[in-house]
Amino acid sequence: MSQTGVQARRSAVYLLDKVIGEGRLMSELIGAGALDKLEPEDRARAQRLALETLRGMERADRILQKHLAKYPPLTVRNTLRLATVELCAGGAAHGVVNAAVEIVARNKRTATMKGLVNAVLRKVAADGQEVWPTLRVPRLPKWLRGPLVEAYSPEIVAAMEAVHFEGAPLDLTAKGDKGALQRSLGGELLPTGTTRLSEAGQVTTLPGYKRGSWWVQDAAAAIPAQVLAPKEGERVLDLCAAPGGKTMQIAASGAEVTAVDDSETRMKRLRENLKRTRLKAEIVVGDVMDQEGQWDAVLLDAPCSATGTIRRHPDLPFAKDGSEIGDLIALQAQMLDHALSLVKPGGRLVFCTCSLLPDEGECQVDEVLERRDDITVDRAALNLPGIDPAWITEEGGLRLRPDYWADKGGMDGFYVACLRKA
Repeated sequence: MSQTGVQARRSAVYLLDKVIGEGRLMSELIGAGALDKLEPEDRARAQRLALETLRGMERADRILQKHLAKYPPLTVRNTLRLATVELCAGGAAHGVVNAAVEIVARNKRTATMKGLVNAVLRKVAADGQEVWPTLRVPRLPKWLRGPLVEAYSPEIVAAMEAVHFEGAPLDLTAKGDKGALQRSLGGELLPTGTTRLSEAGQVTTLPGYKRGSWWVQDAAAAIPAQVLAPKEGERVLDLCAAPGGKTMQIAASGAEVTAVDDSETRMKRLRENLKRTRLKAEIVVGDVMDQEGQWDAVLLDAPCSATGTIRRHPDLPFAKDGSEIGDLIALQAQMLDHALSLVKPGGRLVFCTCSLLPDEGECQVDEVLERRDDITVDRAALNLPGIDPAWITEEGGLRLRPDYWADKGGMDGFYVACLRKA
């Protein structure tokens, strides 16, 4: 096994240790430089292996439990999990097992367990690939699955889990002609205008990347700015804007957009994206609640549990336990009220969250309509290409779910509503 292959796997195990053992999110770890010492190819490989292991962890644990009298330390267990997922996906047994043994042997705290790792993985290599497809689709943790079953149904949640398990294709938003982007890259042009690639390879090497012809953005995440429908010359405020997909959509429309976010690190990415795409926006690093003025339109992508993004971020159910959701709901209500104060009379606000929980979507709109008599829901704003009328909810918002377009690769879970100010 090459040194490079071992290092990528070792880094993947490190990511798993941090996610499962310390509740860290992979995006935070990678943003903090966890993979910076690796070559680009190995960075991508380490991240892919960690994500695949998180998606398949329930199945891996079921296979491993037959061969373990007791659970080993976390690093050893995660090494076994990663190798099991690789073996069950058809990985070459010799290389996978040797790499796992070497990872454990290099660590002084786990070196004595290299014999165990070798013995267990030899057994997994013998029958794991046959057992793997007979196991159930991995389920969401109880803290999340219970509320979702209550909000939807067991069947719908199972359909979401099936999409989560498959992972996510790469979605791109065009700066200009949507059809031209699809024709240049291939893939599929989705009904809402997003180009979807199932086999993308390295993003930065795709045609049009350096010219800034497009940016990565899940199909569901592109819909809020479409609902906002910014017009040339309008003054638009994008709150909680980073990393900037919606900001770029608004800027590409010709509107004058001001993007606000309290994270300097994330806003650095937005500046880089704007430079690459040659789009203009005013950047403000600051608290949403400190913003003032009057705007033709406001987009508020409020902080939330991000439970709608699990198909792309399978680390989330392992890094979180739902304990922060109550505080997030309260913050969303405060931000929504303040954002509405920034909308000109007759103007509009699009409120959205990448959450599957109605308390972070439908309920927020129901409650703001009870609090204020100058706000109405603009259902007509949802009449867009590709939007199924069945996705429109009772209060007039748009509920997007991972199992929608399941045959095409699904979409992120989102809630979107357009509010009009009298």
